[in-house]
Amino acid sequence: MPGPPRTVDPETIRSDVDSLLARLGDLEQDPNDQHGAGVIPHKAHILEQAHEVLVQALASVDRV
Repeated sequence: MPGPPRTVDPETIRSDVDSLLARLGDLEQDPNDQHGAGVIPHKAHILEQAHEVLVQALASVDRV
């Protein structure tokens, strides 16, 4: 693999995931949505992003 070896900084990964997960609490439910189903797609998207950060970190470690 050309170039310097990639490194994975656990603190950066943790920070990225923490900031994404913090966004979950920022989502406000529509007062007319009794069960909160309207925010589920938004929460799912944020969780997918956090998952992707972790997957990329693991893939980077596997390549090292």
